[in-house]
Amino acid sequence: MNPSEIKEILSKAGISPTKAMGQNFLIDDRVAERQVEFAGIGGNDTVLEVGPGLGVLTHRLAERASKVVAIEMDRKLAEVLGAYLPENVELIVGDALEVPFPRFDKMVSNLPYSISSPIIFKLLEHRFERAVVMLQKEFADRMVAAPDSDDYSRLTVNVYYRAECRILEKVPRSRFWPAPKVDSAVVELVPRPAPFAVQDEKLFFRLVEALFQQRRKKIGTVLRMKGLITSEQRSLVPYVDMRIEALAPEQIGELCDAVSGLRTKR
Repeated sequence: MNPSEIKEILSKAGISPTKAMGQNFLIDDRVAERQVEFAGIGGNDTVLEVGPGLGVLTHRLAERASKVVAIEMDRKLAEVLGAYLPENVELIVGDALEVPFPRFDKMVSNLPYSISSPIIFKLLEHRFERAVVMLQKEFADRMVAAPDSDDYSRLTVNVYYRAECRILEKVPRSRFWPAPKVDSAVVELVPRPAPFAVQDEKLFFRLVEALFQQRRKKIGTVLRMKGLITSEQRSLVPYVDMRIEALAPEQIGELCDAVSGLRTKR
């Protein structure tokens, strides 16, 4: 679908692309074809798509999958899309952050940049086989970042704990209309068992969030601020004089177990 076709469809529907909804439409069909190929869609698969827009991915997914569930927030856009969808596509009009995800095998989406982070966190709470998602390149870089780098973050650790993640290809901003200010990347997520065990998973995620919120402070300082250890317990916890960005996910797990052990003794 080229820019002229998109403009004509949107004009007839009285729609103007908005930055708030992250409405940048993919105009390179070859990228969409590769996304579907990367996902390895089978005839028995139910595929989830968030932000279908004008259906550049939706129709290709419907050709391969048993069922496609597409969640679109823009009601006007949903009306346009719904008028020519195949029978095996269920269109849900609503906010993907609030709409409960149905059961699905695979997710293939060009995610609006504004909701990338919460959608990825929500996705990781579900069971699925594979996700192939287009994201802002800087966001994708954070997903696969190494410890002790500027991109290393809470997102990195959460993704690593839940899934194998890799960047499949970079997509220039010129492949969209209107062109965004940044380039994109196609990312693959394949869930797997956690590569290390922790005694208290809820505490682990709580620690990761708290420590990255205060990433410039020493770990011991943050733990005391959050009431997770006392000054007297400081010597019983590893890495207290380091900052969270220097720790590999496995080391954060070790830190979590030490804190968890102290909490059970109280």
